[in-house]
Amino acid sequence: MFTPFKYSILALLSGILLLTSCTKQLEQSPVSTANKDAVFGSEDGLKLYTTSFYNILPDINNIFRQDCNLSDFGAVTSVPDFIRPGAYTSRQGSGWTWTDLRNINYFIVNCNNPAVPLSVRENYIGIARFFRAYFYFEKVKRFGDVPWYNKPLDVNDPDLYKGRDPRTLIMDSVVADLDYAAAKITTDDATRSLITKWVVLGFKSRVCLFEGTFRKYQESFKLTSSANKFLQAASDAANAVITGKKFSLNNGSGNMSYRNLFISASPVANEIMLANITSAALAKTNDANWYYTSATYGSRFNFTRTFINTYLNIDGTRFTDKPGYQTTTFVNETQNRDLRLQQTIRMGGYQRVTNGTSIPAPPVFSYTYTGYQPIKWCLDDMYYDAGSLNTNSISLMRYAEILLNYAEAQAELGVITNADWAATVGALRSRAGITSGITNLPAVADTYLQTNYFPAISDPVILEIRRERGIELALEGFRFYDLVRWKRGDLLLKQWNGMYVPALNVPMDLNGDGILDVCFYRNTPPTPQVTGVTYVNVTADPQKLSDGDHGELHWSDNIARDWQDYKYLYPIPYSDIQINPKLKQNDGWQ
Repeated sequence: MFTPFKYSILALLSGILLLTSCTKQLEQSPVSTANKDAVFGSEDGLKLYTTSFYNILPDINNIFRQDCNLSDFGAVTSVPDFIRPGAYTSRQGSGWTWTDLRNINYFIVNCNNPAVPLSVRENYIGIARFFRAYFYFEKVKRFGDVPWYNKPLDVNDPDLYKGRDPRTLIMDSVVADLDYAAAKITTDDATRSLITKWVVLGFKSRVCLFEGTFRKYQESFKLTSSANKFLQAASDAANAVITGKKFSLNNGSGNMSYRNLFISASPVANEIMLANITSAALAKTNDANWYYTSATYGSRFNFTRTFINTYLNIDGTRFTDKPGYQTTTFVNETQNRDLRLQQTIRMGGYQRVTNGTSIPAPPVFSYTYTGYQPIKWCLDDMYYDAGSLNTNSISLMRYAEILLNYAEAQAELGVITNADWAATVGALRSRAGITSGITNLPAVADTYLQTNYFPAISDPVILEIRRERGIELALEGFRFYDLVRWKRGDLLLKQWNGMYVPALNVPMDLNGDGILDVCFYRNTPPTPQVTGVTYVNVTADPQKLSDGDHGELHWSDNIARDWQDYKYLYPIPYSDIQINPKLKQNDGWQ
């Protein structure tokens, strides 16, 4: 479910939707005095119906898990089947479901009752077409070519078993739906839980940036000639949000301005454009704390050192330009960095609350494998760790993303200016406390980013925008499909490395409070043991040190991984191919 409003009308909506489930039944088998006019004959009916579309959006527990399931910047308990040799086939495929689309198309086709003013009907049709665009964008990202349906199908309609339509037709149709929605939606919303014109434009910038860069870098699809059309559309849509001045970056909470976006009960309305909202009264909460602190419940996601190294120093210089950065210990490497780092992982100064008392909270090695333990979505009170208890709203779209979409589209088009940079990446870095490099375009490419992430990119601006996107949007569900559109799926094979350990059997203070926290050993822990220190055995796989008795922590080096370019598209589930052979399987998954 999506918003508290939905719960209050759920029972009524369910009854109304029964009337819309089958046109034939409505026309031939009347069983009550109700008919389609109960839905389509009033604005209240249209509003109730369109509320059902919000179930298409990610569940309240979905967003903060997506990057944990499949990304290049974090270690988890086990290597995902998708990148293990032979572990994922079309028989494990999923996502080929179409029920939501029929519900949308039924509404669009039947929203024509003249008893409702045209402008009102167009508003709700605009909402429906936004959700149709959302539905199809998710399908294209996952499967590529898919059948295009713009009407509800009868059970005997031969189009139920047609083949797939080309990606070009689908994406042009998605953009047309979004253009209609942006022009016709008049709904305003202060709760940040409903689709508005601004959300549509923000989503259009997301869609078109994906498609434009996908066509540019995924050359095997032979769509490069139309890449700039989508990049320009992404730039224009993002710029419309920026110049509309309805949103701004949250800068009102000092060193917590960034993290407050992810732990506030109500969406931070100046920056959050769309959110899943919790409601204690309706028992609608999320389980972010449980997921990110439990040794058994979640995936035990923790960032890799290779990614943490991309955070700049507070003065705007690159951490990886410092001599000896490779052997800098955790307590020192986390000092004087981009303020988002301390708002994203546990490090010096972070505290948790237990029974009303704040206590220092360094990384906990009963959870983390690398030392870089996330806090971005976690509430500080330990009360929330024991189940689905979190009351923080979950952002689905925020203004920072729109700024990054604009910057990247402009850079990919080759037209980005110093003013663009200052208003986008510069503004985000300024909020993060970074003091230089925020007004002018970067002139020198970062060799660390090239070596570890993007060897084919020589443009320093594009490199820095990709750095910024990774840092700003970490754990918000974007990373896998960023890798897809940049054609860097092979980054999923990167080693899961962690903090530097200078020596075995020597307890380490991780947060600089003078209290020892963790000690790494091989075979037998040292004696006597220090009270309060966690002892971690790094004798052999899955957890070990890169150089035996010292070096970076490594996790699961022993698990084979594989990437093939056909994995840029998922397989159509085997069972669906058996039902409709005209679909034909995506290359490589046969």
